[in-house]
Formats: sequence, structure tokens, C-alpha cells
Amino acid sequence: MGRSRFATFAWIVLIYNVAVIIWGAFVRTSLSGDGCGSHWPLCNGAIVPPALSFKTLVEYSHRLMTGIDGFLVLALLILAFRLFPKGSAVRPAAVVSFVFLMIEALIGAALVKFQWVTTNDSAARAIMQAVHLTNTFFLLAGLALTALYAGGVQPPRLKGQGPLLWALGAAVFGCLALGISGAVTALGDLLYPVRSSVESIEQSLNPTAHFLVRLRVLHPLIATSVGLLLILVGGLVIHLRPSPAVRTAVRWTCGLFMAQMALGLVNVFLKAPVPMQLAHLALADAIWVALIAAAAYAVAIDVPRVEMASTSTNPVRATWRDYVQLTKPRVISLLLFTTLAAAVIAAGGWPGLSLFLALAIGGYMAAGAANTINMVLERDLDVRMKRTAVRPTVTERIPAGSALRFGFILAAGSFAILWGFANLLAAMLSLAGLVFYVIVYTMVLKRRTWQNIVIGGAAGAFPPLVGWAAVTGELSPLAWMLFAVVFVWTPVHFWALALLIKDDYARAGVPMLPVVHGDRVTVIQICLYAMLTVVVTLLPLAHNLGNLGALYMWGSIALNLVLLVRCVQLWQHTDRPHAVTLYKYSMVYLFLLFVVCAVDRAGVV
Repeated sequence: MGRSRFATFAWIVLIYNVAVIIWGAFVRTSLSGDGCGSHWPLCNGAIVPPALSFKTLVEYSHRLMTGIDGFLVLALLILAFRLFPKGSAVRPAAVVSFVFLMIEALIGAALVKFQWVTTNDSAARAIMQAVHLTNTFFLLAGLALTALYAGGVQPPRLKGQGPLLWALGAAVFGCLALGISGAVTALGDLLYPVRSSVESIEQSLNPTAHFLVRLRVLHPLIATSVGLLLILVGGLVIHLRPSPAVRTAVRWTCGLFMAQMALGLVNVFLKAPVPMQLAHLALADAIWVALIAAAAYAVAIDVPRVEMASTSTNPVRATWRDYVQLTKPRVISLLLFTTLAAAVIAAGGWPGLSLFLALAIGGYMAAGAANTINMVLERDLDVRMKRTAVRPTVTERIPAGSALRFGFILAAGSFAILWGFANLLAAMLSLAGLVFYVIVYTMVLKRRTWQNIVIGGAAGAFPPLVGWAAVTGELSPLAWMLFAVVFVWTPVHFWALALLIKDDYARAGVPMLPVVHGDRVTVIQICLYAMLTVVVTLLPLAHNLGNLGALYMWGSIALNLVLLVRCVQLWQHTDRPHAVTLYKYSMVYLFLLFVVCAVDRAGVV
């Protein structure tokens, strides 16, 4: 057998293992785990059971499949040592595959011997379910790496990868955690079926329900969070390792994950029938293999790399002030205020000191992480712009690798704080804002279209959702109204600033609206979005959202009148003084609008 045929054989073994995994899931979902009694490796005390009931046939066929699998992986191991020289990455990958297959067999034996099958709902079975899933993923990773290295992918170079290695590790850990969450959730769905989605949510929120039932509601939020993490890491990997193979693997990973999310929604709607559960598991395995492939390509010795080390001949030691500058505290302040104000609005008063501090710290860290990663990705633009030429990433007081590592730490810390002190929904929404800003605005839109701030500005509209979700654990129509206010306000605010620094944008080649279409068209767009902002802020009064009263009504009317007057003045005199006036007032406008809404809801006056 040649090496190319060995690679093909390795892929066949991998696909066969996925088939074994899916059939094993059918053993669980059909409650056939005791089809051979408590005997292992024998079935009902015999090599070939004398009587084959449905449950026995299902369980026995699974054991036959795993037996064949053992011979296939053993053959893969022997051939790896025969065909590939010492030092080849194929050999250790094949060894890893065989080791985890043996552990897989021991886990199967434990499930049978301890009777953690059929309707057993103990914590021990849930833990073993998590261990089983983890080992299965490691087995698939070993087989995938065996096939990839045999097919010509270069061995890894771990030294010098910098923060990229940590990012890939976070993605792998996130997928593993999601797989465990899915395995435990599937067990809960099997043992505690529901008649409707509403019943499922009600049972999950019942503090007296079984722990498998209470964990069910977390899985969709964990899935969404991991999906956001994969998009973030995938975008950074494509940027830092500009290889066609890396790009393809990342796109497959993210594309399969989107399909998995859609399948998950269908699963919820159909109350998780067995065929859909098996399809869900198969897609999870495919995502895992695609992620492992992306990681293997990204850390290969020969992959093109965007260097992140400092090139300065006279490096200066960074101070804590430089790291604070990375977070852009002045930019963060207003949007952080909308987070805290939304929490007060949601609570109808003071939300509590611990929650308030968690939102302040976690919100700042999330926004700071987004701004830090933004500085790393836009260093080539910042060099050409006067107002950004002194940023720490440009002067290299902080090397790009260190800045990126700092950004990851802030993002992870933010997620942990918001989940720990608020809830998973708030943490997920905060991460969504970060990913939207880094991937959608910075990497996709900013350099391509003048609509960048219209679409990308949604990133700045997430903070009110975070504040609201932290208090209530859900998103009401009023929460979405606050989101919409910031969304439609952003073009008014940002384009007023863009009029002031359009020469900087032109020098950097960024297609901001004043650069592409001129001042007059920019002012027209500002006026249109100002009118849209007025409409959105008055919608709660028309539909009685959130029980807002006279204070909000008169306050919003007054603020909107001044906003429209400032826009008309800019229309009449499109010059720097009037652009500065509108820019400064737009910040006061948003601040006071949220204050008025919070005071009205709190019933202070």
C-alpha cells in the first residue's frame, strides 16, 4: 500500500467510526443498551446470543461494529509504522487514534457493567456521557490528523504561534464543551420527553425539576456562544494564516455550524425525533473534523503567516496606560452607559450593586476586547491616519501579538463575569456584539463599502440588550426598541464625525461616506437617519411599550426637536463648526434619552 492509498484508507476508517458513533446513539435512543444484559464482552453470556430480540439485535450489532473498528484502527497503526519513517507526524496520530479507541471500548464496558443505560437518570450516567463524548471527539481528531498528515499536510510548528494557538485552543475547547452539553441534553430529552417547546422551557426553569431537565435550556445558548467563538477565531485565523487550505477549512467549519444551528431549531420544533437526533450528531462530528483540519492547516510548518512580532529596533516597555489605551475608554464610555441604563430600565429601578458592577466591568472588558482586536487588524490603516498614528500597536509599544493576547483575555474574562454574575444570555449577547464589530464591521465591511457604519453599527447597539438580559434573563419589545434607537442613531453620530476627519479616511483609503460621495450626500443621509431616529424613539409611546409615561414622552420630544434643529443647521451650513455641534450633541442626545427612559421607568418623579 502506498502513502496516498493509506491516506484514503485513513479517511475510510474515520467515516466508519462516525457510522459506529451514530449507531451507538441509536442504541441509546432506542433504549437498547441492556440488549445484552449486563454482560461484556459477551452478549447475554454467549459469544453469539441464542435469541435475538430487537434490543439484543441493536446492541449486538453495535458490538460487532466496534469489534471490526478495532481491527481497522489496529491495521491503520501497523501500516503507519511500516509506511512512514520515524519522526513523521502520521505515527503519533495513529497511536493516539488506537489509544482512544481502546478507551472507548472500556467506556462501553463501564456503561454496561454499571447499568448506565436505558432509563438510568443518575448523575454518574450524565458524567459518563460527557466522558464518552470527549473520548469520541479525541478519537475522531486522531483519525482526522492521521489522514491529513498522510495526505501531505505538513507537521505542526507550535513554537512561535503566539496567541493564535490559544485562539485555536479556545475554539477546540468550546466545541468540546458544546458536544458535552449536547450529549447531556440529548440524554435529558430521551428520559424526560416533552409535548411542546413551551413545556420544555417551563420544565427547564422549574428549580425542582431533575438536573437533566434544568440543563436543557442552556444548550441553545451554549451553542450560539460557541458559534460566535468559531466565527471570531475563524476570521482571525484566515487573517493571520492567509492560505487557501486554511480559508476552505474555516469556511467549512463555520458553514457546517450554521447548518447545525438550523437543524437544532428544527429539532426543537419537532421535539427531537430519533432520526433528527442522529443527523444532529453526525453534523456535530463533521464540524469537529473540519475544525481539527482548520487547526492542522493553520499550525503547519509551511503555511503563510502574517508576522506579529515587533519590528522596532528600539522597543519601549509598555505601561498599563498603553494597555488601557488599547481599549479606547473614551469610545466605550457612552455605550457602556447604555448597558447600565438599560439594566436600570429593565429593573424599574436599582438592579443591585453586584449585578451593576458585573455589567460595568464585564461590559467594559468586552468592548475593550473588540477595540483591542480592531487595532491589531487595522494597524495598516492606523499608520496612515493622523488621529490613530500614536496608537500603541502603531508605535509598537505593544506588539501586535501581545495586543491580540490581551484582547482574548479581556473577551474570556468578560464572558466569565457576565455568565457568573448575570446569566448566559447576557454573556452571549456581549460576545455577539464583539464578534459583530470585529468580523462584520472591521474585517468584512469597513474597507469595502460606505454602508459599513450602517450595518456594522449594530455592534454598538448590543450593549442595551446585554443590560436588559442581565436583569430579566430575556429580551422584551422595549429592549429591542433600545437596540433600534442606538442602531439608527449611530449613522447620525458617526457621519458627523466622518465629516471632520474625511481627509484621514481618504489618506487611508477607507470608503467612508464623505470620501465616496461628498459632504452634501453625507448630510442628506444624516438628516434621513435623524428622522428615522425620531420615529423609533417615539414608537414606545404609540404602542405603549414598557409602560413609559409623560416624562419620557416630553423628554424624548424635546431631545428630538433639538436633534432635528442641529441637522437642519448642518444642512444649511455644511461646515466644520456645525458638524462639530451635531457630533457633540448626538452624544448628549443618547445619554439624556436613556436617562429619561430610566427615570421614567423607575418612577422617581
